[in-house]
Amino acid sequence: MSHSLPSDVFPLGIATKILFDDNAITAVSSDFGGIIVGRRPLGVFCPWSEDDIVQLVRSAYESPKPFSITARGRGHSDSGQSVSTGGITIDMRSLATGAQRIRIRVSSENGYSPYVDVGAEQLWSEVMLETLKNGLSPRTLLDYMDLTVGGTLSVGGLSGQAFRYGPQVRNVHELDVITGKGELVTCSKKHNSDLFFSALGGLGQFGIITRARIALQPAPTKVKWVGLVYTDFEAFTGDEEYLITLDGTTGKKKGFNYIEGFVFLDHNQVSSPFFSDEEVAKISAVTSEHGGAYFIEGAIYYSDDTAFTIDQEVESILEGLHYTKGFKFIRELSYTGFVDRVQCEEEKLRRVGLWDIPHPWLNLLVPKSRIHDFHEGVFKGVFKQGNTMGVILIYPLGKNKWDERMSLVFPEEEVFYKIGLLLSSFPVNLGCVLRQRDEVLRFCEKNKIEAKQYLPHYKKIEDWMKHFGSKWDRFVEMKKKYDPKAILAPGQCIFSSPLV
Repeated sequence: MSHSLPSDVFPLGIATKILFDDNAITAVSSDFGGIIVGRRPLGVFCPWSEDDIVQLVRSAYESPKPFSITARGRGHSDSGQSVSTGGITIDMRSLATGAQRIRIRVSSENGYSPYVDVGAEQLWSEVMLETLKNGLSPRTLLDYMDLTVGGTLSVGGLSGQAFRYGPQVRNVHELDVITGKGELVTCSKKHNSDLFFSALGGLGQFGIITRARIALQPAPTKVKWVGLVYTDFEAFTGDEEYLITLDGTTGKKKGFNYIEGFVFLDHNQVSSPFFSDEEVAKISAVTSEHGGAYFIEGAIYYSDDTAFTIDQEVESILEGLHYTKGFKFIRELSYTGFVDRVQCEEEKLRRVGLWDIPHPWLNLLVPKSRIHDFHEGVFKGVFKQGNTMGVILIYPLGKNKWDERMSLVFPEEEVFYKIGLLLSSFPVNLGCVLRQRDEVLRFCEKNKIEAKQYLPHYKKIEDWMKHFGSKWDRFVEMKKKYDPKAILAPGQCIFSSPLV
């Protein structure tokens, strides 16, 4: 792959939209993780339309010396996946400020399930703003909504609604994808289906997603938020696994619309935008007393026409749960207030200078049968010293809500846990935190815990083959078909040379 650009490789209309100045290049030479340094593209492309991207990719594909192309949204990767060495980085957000402006069109025609056609450059917060004007909402949201649609669909899109509706990629009807050959292809489950399933969760390896048709549902106006504190891990996981089975079907209660779990390793980690100072102090005390605590966060969505039954629904769900007596917290929130909760935390962290620091995250999908081993080895082992900065997520998901045909990889067991080690570090301590992260992976490998990385990052092809398992041959086949010169998404470090 060429790290220099021939002077005549671009059509004039494309060349004028590439920035080569140091400020533009520096802005895309790091990511949210803040771990990778020293990578710099040769230029930053600011497209005004899909056709601009088609021309750029086609130029790379047809060049005697193909150059790499990295499509970048908010740069929210954690290990340099959205950062490239050489080649061209596409600033996908330029599409949101170019000639086309906002590309969000809601359709709720009678007789059809509602959906929204969205430009991949749009943020989920922007999508939400538009759909709510029509009384609608995506089925599966994100905890942090200021990420691009194309970015999250390329990796999967997981959050606390995934136990009910699956990851975001499971709620997509149709895509527009620009392949590594510079071809704009519309695809769905029935039309060009191999590209559709490959691109969803495909880490940008088969094409650049430029549009998605996403399923919608009626939006609630209110949320009943419930927080439950546990000091016993077995009781905590048992209740989580029970709660994700409640879906209102025959013989079952109606359950939460959203469920996430948290681990508090020490009192410094006790935090929620919905806790009062007194509640933080109370939970911190029990966390210190027991050497850690666990927290289930659940939410029921409702509107005025169902408000009269909401309290009974909450009590029905909580009946028989095993949380610590006196540690049940309930709030009434607006739907938008709940959806915006992490953005509010971001604003607080920015004010005190704790947002733009390294985030050496590690996200894993751990089989249910090994979650207690993981707990003992990691939460009570690797992190036993405490003083960990960041958030630790742990919540179960059902395999029946995922689609095997997609590139997204997950464990074979029917239930598995999303583990999010969403760690933060000051630069001076980054090496220590990275060693802890590596120790977690070594523990899983040594003890044969068949965990799968979500937002994966590997440096060796052997590790990628192990990660994809039975999907690897198909993954390579689709790469040969749609990006044979390995032009796209080089930051993933999967294919370092052309496949033709």
